[in-house]
Amino acid sequence: MKIIPLSEGSFTVDATKKFIPFRLSEDEMSARPQGSLLVEIQPFLILTSKDILLLDTGLGFNHRSGDQMQLLAHLAEHGIQSGDVTKVLMSHLHKDHTGGMVHPATGKPTFENATYCIQEREVAFAREKDGASYDFSKVQPVLAGKVELLKADEGSIDGYIQYQVTGAHSKFHQVFWIREDGETLFFGADDAPQYQQMKHRFAAKYDYDGKKAMELRSGWWEKGKKEDWQFLFYHDTRKPVARPGSEPGL
Repeated sequence: MKIIPLSEGSFTVDATKKFIPFRLSEDEMSARPQGSLLVEIQPFLILTSKDILLLDTGLGFNHRSGDQMQLLAHLAEHGIQSGDVTKVLMSHLHKDHTGGMVHPATGKPTFENATYCIQEREVAFAREKDGASYDFSKVQPVLAGKVELLKADEGSIDGYIQYQVTGAHSKFHQVFWIREDGETLFFGADDAPQYQQMKHRFAAKYDYDGKKAMELRSGWWEKGKKEDWQFLFYHDTRKPVARPGSEPGL
């Protein structure tokens, strides 16, 4: 399998839930709005023998050139067009993960030939809570297209992708394992968003169940070390991929 991180950069986020670009190499940390979080955004493209997979869809912002969605520009850099993507795996439906689901120019699913794999209960919750954290306008057009609504707490997609609902970061958040040719990729999305969070035990206040997320991270890291998983970090553009078994002392 080939892993391609699709970094969208860093942003500050405060109580308004608006994502404001923040240049780590140029902007002063002290200039961040008081009480804001610094968040890095990074979907992943995974090339397998069966599929071209996209893991979450980023913010949907335009590329710095201004004439194309940043996500699509990144795909094009790797010779991938929107129609080449065969599956889009959605961990949950918060704004920073769903921005690229629908093309702003057409109002239709960005990845026209892909099946969007979404947890059914997360769809209902996003519809109910549409507002600050959710933008259901990015979800509704997808539901009229090629979509696989996952109903169970855990299951498989095409036999080689496993999903599990955790209810840790958000009420119906789900994580994915992709297994092929003896290799395992783990995408914990916002349950396991950064490399550093795998090394330290803490319960985040912004999680639906921070204690559960903390325990899950610890268990996944240990199991990943034994089974040689590669972890993909959606909110860590500086260390997007890590293999715990190759990092002594962790």
